[in-house]
Amino acid sequence: MAQTAKIRPRERDAIIQSLRAGVTPRTGLQHIQVGRVREVESLLKDIERIIDGGSAFRLIIGDFGSGKSFFLQLVRAIALEKGLVTIHADLAPDRRLQSSGGQARNLYVELLHNCSTRTKQDGGALASVVERFITEARKEAEGGEKSVNSIIEDRLSLLSELVGGFDFAKVIGSYWQGYESGQDQLKADSLRWLRGEFTTKTEAKNALGVRTIVDDANIYDYLKLFSLFVRQAGYSGLLVNLDEMVNLYKLASQKARNSNYEQILRILNDCLQGQASYIGFLLGGTPDFLMDPRKGLYSYEALQSRLAENTFAKSAGVIDYSSTALHLANLTPEELFILLKNIRYVFASGNDDDLLVPDEALTAFLSHCSKRIGEAYFRTPRNTTKAFVDMLSVLEENPSLKWTDLIEKIEVKEEQNTDMPEVEIEDDDALKNLKL
Repeated sequence: MAQTAKIRPRERDAIIQSLRAGVTPRTGLQHIQVGRVREVESLLKDIERIIDGGSAFRLIIGDFGSGKSFFLQLVRAIALEKGLVTIHADLAPDRRLQSSGGQARNLYVELLHNCSTRTKQDGGALASVVERFITEARKEAEGGEKSVNSIIEDRLSLLSELVGGFDFAKVIGSYWQGYESGQDQLKADSLRWLRGEFTTKTEAKNALGVRTIVDDANIYDYLKLFSLFVRQAGYSGLLVNLDEMVNLYKLASQKARNSNYEQILRILNDCLQGQASYIGFLLGGTPDFLMDPRKGLYSYEALQSRLAENTFAKSAGVIDYSSTALHLANLTPEELFILLKNIRYVFASGNDDDLLVPDEALTAFLSHCSKRIGEAYFRTPRNTTKAFVDMLSVLEENPSLKWTDLIEKIEVKEEQNTDMPEVEIEDDDALKNLKL
């Protein structure tokens, strides 16, 4: 990375706080990004396909702490720069792709709340997208004989042919009506409907005169409608980021898992067969979520056949970057070294004169990590970066301390603890955190 630009204090603090918490920063990714060049190039081709009117579907597979979420955020940032609208959400016990108890609608609500554009990257951009569509319609009306209502109807006529499309178009018309007449409540109700926040059809009919709402059974249909709408609003397409897919793997009910896997199969088939337009899906999950033959996607035969590894690439020891299931490669020692240099640079707010530690401290720290947790620190850089940020934070708060003393004391303490009896811990992540 070319380290020339200064880093704003707010951006610096946001990056450091995120890394200390072990989560992906929402801003400033360009300051710490390393490696993943081939993966990014492959996803860039997917984005170009979406812009050209096609679709994309990718599973981003990696261990806990391997950088899946970071990679998803990086691709999302690229998509925003390319003029796409992005929506993103983490799956959770109350957020799924398919359900009968409101969990699927909850996922849709979360996705639309996190709607982002290039000029509004932190979410909450749904109103901006709708108003851009209205503005484009008004400009066209000013230069011709048609009314704004007629232009809106013409532009959304394609949507009327799809499931829920007629009511979707009618709600956009209601937003324009509220916009033109100054009825803020009508505008607010229209946005609520678009976000999937109406829970009953009666409530929606009374507020907007429509007979359908977003519910558990149709969230994918409305995502396809939204992708066509953002295109009509002047954007390049829609990217849907879904992280923590492992929550589907954790479902105790086989029936619930299979219903969600069926929804994934439907989305995959539509995207790969050209049945969806201007939309892409990125799903982040662990190897177990994908390959476990009992509870993972491989337990669903139709998905296993579509997502199986490329045996030729596997036998040759290479990665097939065009595969639907993209397995993130481990960071090399050189890439991890550059990552630590970038973090050190963030701590210095982009000022070379304020670096807290020299290059030899980075080498010593990586050597310490290698001795302590072996090659796992390449596979799960989250733990390594979190520990490094902790060390720099201590040095920043205590200028009298030396980095050599910190590493030496940690190593002595760990040597003393080697005689302690091992504690059985079932959760692998907890074990890794304990070792840190």
